[in-house]
Amino acid sequence: MYLGRVIGTVIATKKYTGLEGVKLLMVQPLDDRLRPNGDPHVAADSTQQAGPKDLVYLVGSREAALALDETFVPVDAAIVGIVDEVYRQP
Repeated sequence: MYLGRVIGTVIATKKYTGLEGVKLLMVQPLDDRLRPNGDPHVAADSTQQAGPKDLVYLVGSREAALALDETFVPVDAAIVGIVDEVYRQP
């Protein structure tokens, strides 16, 4: 599980069966200090309804495929929550 910031949306006119109706968002991964950590990538968001500039937490790999309503679709990242606040211990 990791943090990210939604930086855009992805429009796809054709999608894999099982991904119809799933919103695709461009996400910038973040470290524990909310600084960019790695390259932006696309994440599926079928349940959380995240939007631009939202701070989200994501899962990757097999867990991403299981996080969607239609399981085992080919996704590498899925948004599983919207973050309200982050508390970091010194």
